[in-house]
Amino acid sequence: MKLKELESFYSGKKILVTGHTGFKGSWLCAILSRLGAEVYGYSRKPPTKPSLFEVLYGEGAGEETREDLGIRLPEGEKSLPGGLRISHIGDVRDFEDLKDFYSRVKPDCVLHLAAQPIVRDSYRIPRETYETNVMGTVNLMECLRLFPGCSSFLNVTTDKVYLNEERPGYGYREEDKLDGYDPYSNSKSCSELVTHSYMHSFFQDGIPAISTARAGNVIGGGDFANDRIIPDCIRAAGKGQDILVRNPNSTRPYQHVLEPLAVYLRILMEQARDGKLAGWYNVGPDECDCVTTGELADLFTKAWGEGIRWNCPGDCGGPHEANFLKLDNGKIKRVFGWQPVWHIGKAVEATVAWSKAWQQEPEAANRELLSEIEEYFAVC
Repeated sequence: MKLKELESFYSGKKILVTGHTGFKGSWLCAILSRLGAEVYGYSRKPPTKPSLFEVLYGEGAGEETREDLGIRLPEGEKSLPGGLRISHIGDVRDFEDLKDFYSRVKPDCVLHLAAQPIVRDSYRIPRETYETNVMGTVNLMECLRLFPGCSSFLNVTTDKVYLNEERPGYGYREEDKLDGYDPYSNSKSCSELVTHSYMHSFFQDGIPAISTARAGNVIGGGDFANDRIIPDCIRAAGKGQDILVRNPNSTRPYQHVLEPLAVYLRILMEQARDGKLAGWYNVGPDECDCVTTGELADLFTKAWGEGIRWNCPGDCGGPHEANFLKLDNGKIKRVFGWQPVWHIGKAVEATVAWSKAWQQEPEAANRELLSEIEEYFAVC
């Protein structure tokens, strides 16, 4: 779907994005700004230092801001229309604060991305993971219930919500059982069930239209998180060190961050126009993009160059992580006619291009990010 088609819906609309200071949330704010939307963000401070959010909006942007924020571009270059109107630093576990913010914004549409998103962290802080991912969803659904006016709501979860039996070659379908293994995955399963319950209990008239989207592993410029393969590769390559890869034989579906974000925006728009499209959707790549971690590291070292290598130091230890996980993306293709645009090789190349631009200066990275948005949607 081309940018012009999305603009016709999003331009001038008030869009609330929870988790807007995170990796995916920052990319999403940039796209929505390009579409002319009025973006209102609710999130904790950026989860990493550095962070894509502060690269985009400047040092200190992670503090609460009530002025319009424009993406940082070289002097003389104009920022985007729309833009981030309010960046509210808050915690979705704090119902009173979230309710106050929501009641003042009165959004037209909501994209819920706020989460504790790291599997290994969920073993370390399971209670906080459940509070954020489950009660945070409850609190936001309560806001929708108490303050009518939102036409479309999307809860972004994960491919890890399924009971993973690690069946070789099997792609999980939307009707399969939800029962994530670790605290992160399980809390996201619970978040799905909370959303479904509120939809059936309080929004039977279809207003707002409500969907959940289950995406796989995403990569792209500006992800500085710990315990993720591509950020780990970038950190090592930037220092000229060998990349340490744990579980090189585990298979995962990988996609560039623009792939699921484009689908989220499509779902949010289409279900606002036709409530019968509301439901739950896998947002995963094609079979060719389900690769082992070792294969992904190979693609990265080739794209980065400079003689960078990777190795596996043997048993890296750590808690349980699935060895095989894949989604069946047939439903999203049938319902919306969606097809992946950037496959794994292009996704890695774009990630490396942004990362090398960022090594030069933030403004160069921001120009690269906006260029990638234009390039992707030109063929979307």
